[in-house]
Amino acid sequence: MKKILLALLTAVLFTAGAYAKDKQIKAGFIYVGPVGDAGWTYAHDQGRLEMEKLPYVDKSTYIESVPEGADATRIITGLAKKGHNLIFTTSFGYMDPTIEVAKRNKDIIFMHCSGYKTAENVGTYFGRMYQPRYLSGVVAGKMTKSNTIGYVAAFPIPEVIRGINAFTLGVKSVNPAATVKVVWTHTWFDPGKEREAAESVLDAGADVITMHQDTPAPLQAAEKRGAYAIGYNVDMKKFAPKAYLTSPVWNWGALYKVVAEQVSKGTWKSEQIWWGMEHGLIDLAPLSDLVPADVKKIVEERKAAVKNGTNKVFTGPIKDQSGKIVVPAGKTMTDAEMLSMNFFVEGVQGSPK
Repeated sequence: MKKILLALLTAVLFTAGAYAKDKQIKAGFIYVGPVGDAGWTYAHDQGRLEMEKLPYVDKSTYIESVPEGADATRIITGLAKKGHNLIFTTSFGYMDPTIEVAKRNKDIIFMHCSGYKTAENVGTYFGRMYQPRYLSGVVAGKMTKSNTIGYVAAFPIPEVIRGINAFTLGVKSVNPAATVKVVWTHTWFDPGKEREAAESVLDAGADVITMHQDTPAPLQAAEKRGAYAIGYNVDMKKFAPKAYLTSPVWNWGALYKVVAEQVSKGTWKSEQIWWGMEHGLIDLAPLSDLVPADVKKIVEERKAAVKNGTNKVFTGPIKDQSGKIVVPAGKTMTDAEMLSMNFFVEGVQGSPK
C-alpha cells in the first residue's frame, strides 16, 4: 500500500513539476482596423479568443485601429511596458516598428504578420492564401456568364498581386475565355471606396465580384446588381446571401495556439512561418447553394490536390500580361519569387503598380 501511495505521490509531483515549467503567457495584439464583425481584424481577433482558451494563457490584450507608422511604435512600446511577454503585430506596415521595439525588449517575443524581417526575438507568420484564392477562382470561372470578373484590391504589393494571379489562374483553368478586371482602392478599410470600386467593375460588365479588402461592401454592391460575390477573411454569407458563393478564409487560432505553446514551453525560435492549407490556417469557406453540384465536385478535387501538394498553383507554363512566359513548363515558383511577385499573369486587366 505504501508503495502505491509513494508511486501516486511521485506522479502528482512530476505532473505538478511539468506544469510549473510552462510559463504563463500574457499576449498583446496590435490591429490595423476595428474588430467589427467581418474582415481581416475580426479574423485575427477570433484567433486571439481561441488562443485564450489555453490553460497557460492569461487574458490577452488588443488595441484596434492602430495606424501603420510612427504611432505604431509608440503603441507597441506601450504593450511591452505593460508586462506582455508575447506580442503579435498583425499588419505588414508594422514591420519596422516591431523590429525597433524588439531591439529594446529582448526578453519579449514578437511575431509580425506578413513581413520579411526577423530578429533573435522576432518571427514572422503568414499563410499561403493564394491556395484558397486559386480555388475561389475556379468557382468564379465556372459561375460567370459574361466572362468578366471584377477584383476589388487594396494595394499593389506582392501579397495582393499574388492573390490576384492565383485567382486568375483558377479562373483560366476552367474558363480560358474569362478575364479578371482589377481596380485598386489604396486602402484596407473603407466601405465607401470599396463599394464604388465594385460598382465600377460591375458597370464594366462584371457578373462576379471578388475582393482583397476588409469590409463586405463589394459583396453588397454585387448583390444589389444581381451579380455573384466572393468574400475574403471570413465566411461573409450573411452580408450578401443572394449573391454569395464562398470566401477564402483565415483560421488564425490554428497558428496562435502553436506559437503560445512554444513560448510557454520555451521551445520558440525565430522563424518565418508560411503555412498552407494542410495546417488549417487557411481554407475555402463552404460553397453556397448557388454553386451547382458539378462545380462543387471540381473544387473539392482541386482542393485535395492543393492540400497534398500535387497542385502547387504557381507551376508553369505561366505567361504574364504581355504573353511572355515567366514560369516555364514544369517549373514551380520558389517562395522567394512568390513573396516578391510584381507582375500580373495573362488574363488580368489592370496594372500591378
